[in-house]
Amino acid sequence: MIRAYLSLGSNLGDRRQNLLEAVRRLAAPELLIRRLSSVYETEPQDLPDQPWFLNMVLEIETALDAYGLLERVLAVEAALDRRRLTPKGPRTLDIDILLYGETVSQLPGLTLPHPRMAARRFVLEPLAELAPELQHPTLGRTIGELLELLRGQESRRLGPLE
Repeated sequence: MIRAYLSLGSNLGDRRQNLLEAVRRLAAPELLIRRLSSVYETEPQDLPDQPWFLNMVLEIETALDAYGLLERVLAVEAALDRRRLTPKGPRTLDIDILLYGETVSQLPGLTLPHPRMAARRFVLEPLAELAPELQHPTLGRTIGELLELLRGQESRRLGPLE
């Protein structure tokens, strides 16, 4: 089993329910959800004129290879009506694979670790809640250190997903 971290976000519809349903649909014998971060409400980053997001991070263990995990993530997004109409635009659900063990690779359709995670408070804050001492495989810093270096990007911790 490989330890991996997934980032979940939603800014359309019942955002909290979208996250709950995503967690429910991801869980399976080959994908064990070990821990959930708190839920954070965060301002949109790349396309500011849209509703704020609810974001969280999951720590999982999986028997799926990286592409198998990507397929599972995309299937859950599709099941929750994810539509890719506007790049970085509003969405019912977005799931990103942040880290897959210590894998560093650039495969078609999948770059590991996630290439923009160190520049995103909505990723680092919930990830640091779960694993502040985790070392980023290419940047040589812990998640906690990366979060300390990040400036701006408003967010607020709402508490556990219930």
